[in-house]
Amino acid sequence: MAMEKNKVKFGLNKVHYAKITSYDEEGVPTFATPVRIPGAVSLSIDAEGEASNFYADDGVYYVINNNSGYTGDLEIALVPLEFATDILGEKLDEKGVLTETNTAEVSQFALLFEFSGDKNKIRHCLFCCSASRPATESSTIEDEKEVKTETLSLTATALNSGLVKTKTCEKTDAEVYENWYKAVYMPNLAAAVQSGKASAASVKA
Repeated sequence: MAMEKNKVKFGLNKVHYAKITSYDEEGVPTFATPVRIPGAVSLSIDAEGEASNFYADDGVYYVINNNSGYTGDLEIALVPLEFATDILGEKLDEKGVLTETNTAEVSQFALLFEFSGDKNKIRHCLFCCSASRPATESSTIEDEKEVKTETLSLTATALNSGLVKTKTCEKTDAEVYENWYKAVYMPNLAAAVQSGKASAASVKA
């Protein structure tokens, strides 16, 4: 059963990360089970890469689409311990002390999250992200306490298959929608292409 179509979006909730644990010979990733990042405040990512025109015959002959992914920031209450060790490469010793070193190796991950809509949640997944260390800052308490958040700078690039980002819509299968945060959903683009060709053929007929 199709969901109702949203007219607007707002909010940010259910931010998760799913670590990329390995790649096969063809560059297809294996993802760990998504883990919740609580305390999401804001997410702002900008598209990287612009279309460029090839001119011939005194006009635009071909448009080249340059999709270089996204860059931006995820603002959260605090970076969770699991994210610090799984993704940022920090080490937790036997005494429970978290340590950062200059040899830490960061890991790539999928980022899952959702926006609210007037009818349904819009669930997103960026397939291949990396994050930089957040700044360390706070300030003295004055008349009122002011919460200091932490910000992760994100870079999202394409997988070898070309996949960058996916999201749900009013046509999304109910099972896929409900299981969005249980495992990273990998779309079947070949089926989508065939569906598009079939639709085009039916229109011509």
